[in-house]
Amino acid sequence: MSQNIIAEVVFLFHSFLLGIIITFVYDGFLILRRLIPHNLLLISLEDMIFWIACAIGVFYMLYEENNGILRWFAVFGATLGMLIYKKSISTLFVDIMSTIIERICRIFYHILRFLLRPVRFFGHKICRILGASGRKSRKAGKYVKNKLTRGYKLLKITLCKHQS
Repeated sequence: MSQNIIAEVVFLFHSFLLGIIITFVYDGFLILRRLIPHNLLLISLEDMIFWIACAIGVFYMLYEENNGILRWFAVFGATLGMLIYKKSISTLFVDIMSTIIERICRIFYHILRFLLRPVRFFGHKICRILGASGRKSRKAGKYVKNKLTRGYKLLKITLCKHQS
């Protein structure tokens, strides 16, 4: 086989792999969206950034391998790589990875909750103590305020009688 044909086949293979990589990276976004709910604005922003990055990656591959010339069989190879990956293992990969990551996060949550149990216990005790002392100090504050108000009114009455 000619060196030119071998170079074209390698270029087609690289575009095929690039299609698989693009779809694999997008599956990472799908996993993230399953774990953390996104609104439409955030999804659109993520997609825009992703596709700009993909365009830069495709341009770089075309520039390095084919001097920046667009070859339609490269587009076909990337599309074929995307389709084969998407139809074969993409859905299974997203399901399994999101389940695994969710379970790992749940395990870490339970471990952290167990380790912080003494902190929560003492925190509740301190809140109760502060709450009880807060109630008592509020009562004392109201008592002092009432006493001062009565004294102020008595002083005011006395001063008014002296002026007349």
